[in-house]
Amino acid sequence: MIQDCWLLPEGIEEILPPAAGRLERLRRDLLDMYESWGYELIIPPLIEFLDSLLTGAGDDLELQTFKLTDQLSGRMMGVRADMTPQAARIDAHLLKRHGPVRLCYMGTVLRTRADGFGGSRSPYQAGVELYGHRGWESDLEVLTLMLETLRISGISEIHLDLGHVAIFRELVGQAGLGPERERVLFEALQRKALPDIHQQLAEWALPERQRELLQALAILNGGPEVLDEAEVRLAASGDRVGEALTMLRRLVEALRQSWPDLPIHVDLAELRGYHYHTGVLFSAYTPGQGVAIAQGGRYDEIGQVFGRARPATGFSTDLATLLWLGVLPEVAATGIYAPPMGDAALETGVASLRRQGERVIRALPGADVEPCTLGCDRQLAQTAGEWVMIPLLNSANNTGT
Repeated sequence: MIQDCWLLPEGIEEILPPAAGRLERLRRDLLDMYESWGYELIIPPLIEFLDSLLTGAGDDLELQTFKLTDQLSGRMMGVRADMTPQAARIDAHLLKRHGPVRLCYMGTVLRTRADGFGGSRSPYQAGVELYGHRGWESDLEVLTLMLETLRISGISEIHLDLGHVAIFRELVGQAGLGPERERVLFEALQRKALPDIHQQLAEWALPERQRELLQALAILNGGPEVLDEAEVRLAASGDRVGEALTMLRRLVEALRQSWPDLPIHVDLAELRGYHYHTGVLFSAYTPGQGVAIAQGGRYDEIGQVFGRARPATGFSTDLATLLWLGVLPEVAATGIYAPPMGDAALETGVASLRRQGERVIRALPGADVEPCTLGCDRQLAQTAGEWVMIPLLNSANNTGT
């Protein structure tokens, strides 16, 4: 006996009416917005060879990827858990354009584990990638698109976190820390565990100046004014750190012009995707959610393994999460209820209405359905031998129900 055959695996969801319709409208609105900025839509494959799918993506994505054997070639394949590496492959290996390339994508990805308690393993990922430009201006463009995406999705309260992985990487290099010590310090910084950081740096007997620089990362977080403190505390760290701080300052100043009320938090110990990202990081949060609802950053040279080392920056989000969190304007259901198949004039009229974009629902013989339950506010009726449109007085729109 088959029991509960209708159950889905944990973390795998389906979207039903009317939410599916709202998701599709949001998808179309976002694609229109991305196109207005010059971003071209790509549709990567759901599965591809594992060595291509995971190139440059790091261990985290490998653990998140479902793997299977291709029965034709015998090679390992993976179901995409993130479309960013696929976009990088398309830019580097297939498009091969010179200069900046702007790409966007939307589709379901599949992951072995959910991000956070109760999260989805099959998010509907949307994102943009900008290749071929190293300046902070391209980071600002992508960051602005992320904020616009949240605005269009009806997310009213947004908090932005900014970081820059190059600062930690440069200080670790100057201190001469090996991979194991780097890992220990990295984990302690993520926990903001100041006693552990002080103890480890003391045990490693680093020079006092380098200890002070590394210890400063754990406390350099707060509003944009923390950049002033960072310039003082990290003044001896060299040009590369100074350039990273300057980039963060420019991003903050530019965002202040377009989003003057946006709360911005700067955290120089924010190292999400450290082994993948190479520069600025940004994440968006909203009250009541413990994880980011959208995130991105710079990941230069990802296309090197595909034959073209390209600077790159981008962001991604889960449209299903945005749909759940956002407050989108209600779209009143409208439609025309038409009789079953009838004479030529009726068929011509129904076809013409649908070509005009009207929603026409045909009555089915023997089906006792109130037109208002189908979202219809008008109906086609025959008067004096002609088919005319009349209002449905008992429709939801007219009764206020």
